[in-house]
Formats: sequence, C-alpha cells, structure tokens
Amino acid sequence: MPTTDTAATGWRAARRIAAGAATALPAEDVPLDRAVGRVLAAAVPARTDLPGSDTAAMDGYAVAGAGPWQVIGRILAGGPVWTRELRPGQAVEIMTGAVVPAGTVAVLPYETADLSGTTAAGKPHIRRAGEDARAGSELVGAGRLVTPAVAGLLAQAGADGVAVHRRPRVRLLVTGDEVVSAGIPAAGQVRDVFAPMVSALVVAAGAVLAERLVLRDDPGVLAERLAAPDADVVVVTGSSSAGAADHLHRVLEKLGAQRLVDRVACRPGGPQLLAALPGGRWVTGLPGNPFAGLVAAVTVLQPLLYALTGRPVPLAPRLPVRGDVVVTAAVTRLVPVRLAGDHAVVVPGSRPASLAGAAAADALAVLEDGWTDGSPADLIPLG
Repeated sequence: MPTTDTAATGWRAARRIAAGAATALPAEDVPLDRAVGRVLAAAVPARTDLPGSDTAAMDGYAVAGAGPWQVIGRILAGGPVWTRELRPGQAVEIMTGAVVPAGTVAVLPYETADLSGTTAAGKPHIRRAGEDARAGSELVGAGRLVTPAVAGLLAQAGADGVAVHRRPRVRLLVTGDEVVSAGIPAAGQVRDVFAPMVSALVVAAGAVLAERLVLRDDPGVLAERLAAPDADVVVVTGSSSAGAADHLHRVLEKLGAQRLVDRVACRPGGPQLLAALPGGRWVTGLPGNPFAGLVAAVTVLQPLLYALTGRPVPLAPRLPVRGDVVVTAAVTRLVPVRLAGDHAVVVPGSRPASLAGAAAADALAVLEDGWTDGSPADLIPLG
C-alpha cells in the first residue's frame, strides 16, 4: 500500500534509507578497459603467477656467488631468456623486468655496482615468481571498485575482461510549463539547469543518464513517463511540493508506489521524496529551485545510485566550518563552503533558487543541531 505519512524525515535518516533501499544490479561482462569506475560482481582469480618468473627489479648486473664478477653477456627485457646457469663469479648485464638466469643471487644496480667487490650486500633486487599472487588465488574480491591501479593489477595477472554490476539507467523528467531547454529564457521562463547538473551527479555515482525530457505540467504525461520501461531510476524535478502544478504525489499513488522518504527536515531541499515503483524501479523527486534540487540530489539520488552500482556511499570528510549560519534543532542546514587548508569557510548569500554559492564552493557542509561557528561538520564534495 502507498505510504501516506508525510512527517519529514531527518537528513541523515533520509540518506540511510536511500542507501539501503536497493541492492546492486545484476552482473555483466565487460572488457578490462571499460571496467574502471565499475564494481566487481565476482572475485577475480590470478590466471598466472605474479610475477610469472624471477625477474630483475632494477637495471644492473645479475651476479652469481661471491665477487669479483666477470660480465659474460647482456639480457634485455622481452628478449631471449638466458638458458645457462650462472657459475660463481659470473655476471650478466640485465634490464628491469628481464628474467634472471638460474644461479643469480642478486642484481647489483648500475648506481651501486662494484664488480670488483667480494659480496653482493644489500637488497637482492629480484622479484620472485608468485610473490604478489599465485595462479588461481583470489586477486581482487567481489564488491571492489575497479580503480586504475586495480585494472592494472588485473591486467598483470592475465585478465582480459571482468564481471561488474550493470550501470543504473536514469531517466530525467524536468517538469514545468515555464522551463526551456536552450537559449535565453523570456520573461516568465527559466532555463533547465537540471540536465547538466543531474547528468554530472548521475555519472559521478557510476550511472548512465539514458533519457532527458522536459514535460509540461500534466499529470497524465507525467504518469506515462514514470511507467515507461527501460529506466531503473526516474528523477522528477519541480513536482514534489504541494502546489497546484505539483502532481508527483498523486501520480505515484495511482501507480501504486511506496514512498520511502516524503519530505526531509533540511534547508534547502525539504520537499523531496524517494519512492519504489512496482517492478523494482525507483523514483526520486527533487524540488524545482536549483540549489534545493542539488541538495535533494545528494541526499536521496546519489546514495540510491551508489546502492544500485554496488558502491558504498563515500565517507564524508569532516573539518571545522567557519561562518555566520543559524542552525535550529529540527532542521539540518546544507551550506556551500570553500576549503581553506585545515578548515572550511561558508560561502555567503546562498539561496534555494540560486546556484551562485554552490558554483563557488568546493563542498556542502552539513550543519546540524549544536553546530556553532568553527565547529566540525561533515562535508559533501561538489567536485
């Protein structure tokens, strides 16, 4: 049954609900070069020992036994493997990454090599076969975000493709008879700011903006686009409040949606919502005022997308925040701030309908009951 309780949800509770509302989407196999930024849906085993052979860790000389050593050849990385075992007192010039000959006790780097010496003191500078991973062992576990370094490691161990969670497909519905998509708005019109802003937020959370539409204020048209398939999440802007043109609540009730969050005790961005549609799809409602919509997007939209991609919500850094802001017990304030070394400074003059403050900021500071000028607060990066 649809939820009808409209008591405002606390800001942190709303984020927890959004992050816990969904599970990661099913897996798909992708080439390794397309996996960065995705979350592994299955553990990846090493296909070979890593490294596969004993190799030189430095440019220099591979030596056997005690010195002095006589240089009898050269080995290049990628060149023919030296097939003879080095005898005590012998050395070969060797490049980083080349397979060391049998009998090698150390690699003397060019910078410190003394072939007339009697011992190979210090680090041996040899990478032993399998010291990073053995063939068949788990190299990277399921649930790990594929970073550039992870992708490189997987390639080292022979992976060509991996199973990752599918990216959520997002449909953005910008509502309002006054909204125009391009050019300079005329009197009584406003530009669609949500297409570029929500697109960036969606991509940052690992999802795909599959469709963007500007809709007139018509509940029938809104219901049709909410019910349309091929989107995991539908983002609706400008229709989540209680005005005469705000149809989202009534449309969701007719569609049998379950409201999980319906109004949040925060400023700006209070009239926002999160709902579950039948069939395992989701709707987020963002206020039409641009800064309020941005706050709502980081409150319920991004945590939901992280859950669908399999990523945890990133931990918010915490720094002292300085500025003149009034915080009341019942409402969380989210304000734009600039980073200033070991603290953050409030950007003055931010308003729900203006993005000027957020555009000049590095993060949103989460100011809660008890915060005073200079107290620490969580920061949500805007980069």
